[in-house]
Amino acid sequence: MQWQGARSGRCAEEHAGPPLDRYHALVPTHPDRLYFTEDDQANALLASDPMALLIGFLLDQQVSVLKAFRGPLELKRRIGSLDARHIADMDPAALDAAFRERPALHRFPGSMAGKAHELAVAIVERYDGDPTRIWNQAADGADLERRLRALPGIGEMKASSLVGILGRRFGVQPPGWEAASKRHPTLADVDSLESLGRYREAKAAIKAQQRGQAD
Repeated sequence: MQWQGARSGRCAEEHAGPPLDRYHALVPTHPDRLYFTEDDQANALLASDPMALLIGFLLDQQVSVLKAFRGPLELKRRIGSLDARHIADMDPAALDAAFRERPALHRFPGSMAGKAHELAVAIVERYDGDPTRIWNQAADGADLERRLRALPGIGEMKASSLVGILGRRFGVQPPGWEAASKRHPTLADVDSLESLGRYREAKAAIKAQQRGQAD
């Protein structure tokens, strides 16, 4: 499955050819790694498979970012494929068992197995099993953010982070994408293991500040 630059909704309907060049102004090619873990194979998968990236974001709650984004690689090892149709067609009990197999893929493996199934079903039903259509057919940055937020398990913060990653790392830059990518520290800022460390420190500081305000 290949990454492509976003097109407007009108152009997506009128053209079957390659994406428009103007959406590749900042990043003409996609990276071979997304440095969201300390595992090279996991990072390579996140960069090569859009479904892996979406599942990583799905898992990125109440566990460390390292565990969340190692999850897609381990899930692929356990079930054979991260293809949306494959996951959507799985027996929910078998998917649940894959998430629970030790070490469990998440702190709440049963809940996350259900959400992963819902995510795959949504992509099959809305995008014919192809997650790249989420951004290739987006009319603008706001539309892209809406499409992402409509996916199970992807809220506002995750959607804005994904818009930033798509724009800054993959050249998916529909009009207004920067406005849809919020300015707080996100994984869109991470382009190396060193910057991953800085991101984790910044995220921990924000959480500590929030806890202090709550007290």
